[in-house]
Amino acid sequence: MAKDVRIEQLWIPDSLDAPDAADFLAAVEVGRKVRMQTWGSDDLAYTPLEKLLELADPYERQVILVAKVDGEIVGAVDIALPLTDNLDLAEFTLDILPEFQRQGVGRQLLQAAEHLARSEGRTLILVDTNHPGASLHEFEKAQLVPGSGQGFVPLESREVEFARKTGYTLQHIEQFSSCALPLDTKLVADLQAEAEEANNGRYRLHHWTDRCPDEWLEAVAVLENLAGAAVDPSLETPIEQGMVFDGGILREAEEVTIAQGRRTVVTAVEHLASGSLVGLTTISVLAHRPDVVFQDDTLVLQEHRGNKLGLLIKVANMERLTEQFPDARVIYTWNAPENRYLLTVNQQLGFTTAGVTGIWQKELPSLKASVS
Repeated sequence: MAKDVRIEQLWIPDSLDAPDAADFLAAVEVGRKVRMQTWGSDDLAYTPLEKLLELADPYERQVILVAKVDGEIVGAVDIALPLTDNLDLAEFTLDILPEFQRQGVGRQLLQAAEHLARSEGRTLILVDTNHPGASLHEFEKAQLVPGSGQGFVPLESREVEFARKTGYTLQHIEQFSSCALPLDTKLVADLQAEAEEANNGRYRLHHWTDRCPDEWLEAVAVLENLAGAAVDPSLETPIEQGMVFDGGILREAEEVTIAQGRRTVVTAVEHLASGSLVGLTTISVLAHRPDVVFQDDTLVLQEHRGNKLGLLIKVANMERLTEQFPDARVIYTWNAPENRYLLTVNQQLGFTTAGVTGIWQKELPSLKASVS
């Protein structure tokens, strides 16, 4: 057991060179070291500036609690509180330095985070555990399968053991994949030919970066609402239920993203006969990490599937990404394991499985319930 663990709320500085920024920098470094331990690289870690920019998100309030031992930050929990929808929800990201794991630090931080979430009226907690591909083979015999969907997390891993002991239930799995950039030129030509043969000139691609053209704004809002309306296994990174988009909200979201310094590369597909947008795919480029990019939602309307439109728009968007952001060397994505369609498309593009993320849930009694 770690002695004398102090839990306190992290002060968020105005800038990274402010005299009071030391704790913030130390907390971000804890996150980086944990990702190095898990994935063997810091591709998925925030830079301090990226984290500072993210904390200004108007759709989500973030509170960070830290654990200190002898005055040094050895763990942190990021508590994300949605402000426009899912108002009963809090999402935790818990990071403990490798040398302080299994010493009770994580449990103390988690309890403090749950207490804070309850005081904010949040009763549904989500937390994730991350498992690199190598660990899945190592633990193949003992698997924990989620309540819904497919896939598994390794039952005997430290993270799974901790989540179960602290009262969390595994809800679902997301498969985590990566692909090296740029794509091979011959591969691109072959895949484009395959997709174009299947859709037979019935569709047209449209591209934009950062801001959607006015003419497609409402059509994109409709697609985003369809993406959020149900957890559809054909979706890549489905939007959490609750947010209803219109053109105005989409414009606001674009401005928030731009203010954070992030770039968004989009390819949409129009059905020529009806003149309507029937699919889109989005890639996000971070402000201060141009070598690592993230595949966001990919959606093709049900009635237009079977025409290789997912392949068509993803190949085109990855090519545009490389043209506009030549420093990008790797793209990451998360998919539900039951999403065979997009997993197959990703495999064709050269994505390989890097691991899985387990999404865990816990329902807290509300403060009102516990008072009565």
